[in-house]
Amino acid sequence: MELVKTLRWFGEGDSVTLDDIRQTGATGVVTALHHIPNGEVWTVGEIRKVKEKIESYGLTWEVVESLPVTEEIKQGLAERESVIDNYIKSMRNLAGCGIKTIVYNFMPVLDWARTNLHYKLSDGREAMYFSAVDFAVFDLFILKRPGAERDYTAVQVARAKKRFGEMTNKQAEELAYNIIVVTQGFIDGVVDRGSENYKELFLSYLAKYDKIGKKELRDNLVYFLKRVIPVAEEVGINMAIHPDDPPFDLLGLPRIMSTAEDFEWLAEVVPSVHNGFTLCAGSLSARSDNDIPAMAEQFAGRLHFVHLRSTKRLGNGDFYEAGHLEGDVNLVEVIHTLHKIMHKTHQPIPVRPDHGHRMLDDFHRDSNPGYPLIGRMKALAEISAIEKAVKYFMREM
Repeated sequence: MELVKTLRWFGEGDSVTLDDIRQTGATGVVTALHHIPNGEVWTVGEIRKVKEKIESYGLTWEVVESLPVTEEIKQGLAERESVIDNYIKSMRNLAGCGIKTIVYNFMPVLDWARTNLHYKLSDGREAMYFSAVDFAVFDLFILKRPGAERDYTAVQVARAKKRFGEMTNKQAEELAYNIIVVTQGFIDGVVDRGSENYKELFLSYLAKYDKIGKKELRDNLVYFLKRVIPVAEEVGINMAIHPDDPPFDLLGLPRIMSTAEDFEWLAEVVPSVHNGFTLCAGSLSARSDNDIPAMAEQFAGRLHFVHLRSTKRLGNGDFYEAGHLEGDVNLVEVIHTLHKIMHKTHQPIPVRPDHGHRMLDDFHRDSNPGYPLIGRMKALAEISAIEKAVKYFMREM
């Protein structure tokens, strides 16, 4: 048995085409109906259009990433009832079309955060980088979030102030635009590229969480799952929550899926195996106390999808997206663990290389941040080679 190799595809507007994907060695596609506004029903007709398009290239639609959970649900507003009703209809329609794994996240407002989308590595490749001081600059001096100074030490504030003083207006604007718009726009973020007052709009969304802490956000997640998991059990859908990226507090927002303890909590409060996880090795590895292979083993029965990548932590709160054979994640050990799980469960696990480096012909393409063609193809080849070696030494070939 082998891992099911997939690549993420962002639909017809993606510069990485299905024809490209089928040449990389991937057999499956991970995608969503990006043209349908968040909270609306995914109809059978729209699902089938995309599914048939994927299958016309000899590929399979393995995983939905993502069926978005809207802010009404995350904030626990009265409007969540009708939005959850629509979510359930979409789940039923997906199951009726043979698609059985749904990735979602419960990160408020900001889905994921990086401060530099073009960090130059020594060999000329580009990676994405998170700078703790630059993020503090954004929060304290560009966004000017009310009360932000309470979330930083005096030393951190002083460093951010010094760094801000060294920035040009253009650099400050680019930092804010990257964090709020560029990293979020292609994944159905709350602020789109057409918003002129994007910083003010972003601040207004943050303000909605002034009275929502970790407990309240957890309660809202449980409420959502207690509505949808019975349906998932009925129709055979596996729900796979994505961990926080990065897995620590930002912008005063609560984070509830950052550690093994968070995973344990969620498995206990909604014990169905259909309430599962996306093991994102890269997201989780930004914390040194997350043991990725151990987490894979601990939650083996609930791992419905895996993102394979690595980060390099720099000891000061900074990290960057390392190569798949580099950084602080031992992907050999992770893939070995996944094979031990499949050996026990007799169920293949879908995986995808996540956040490849920009390299070679990628510099001539306008791809989404973290999703270049050549960089991900290289990562997929490395993952496939690791798997061959693991299988050989496990004598599964």
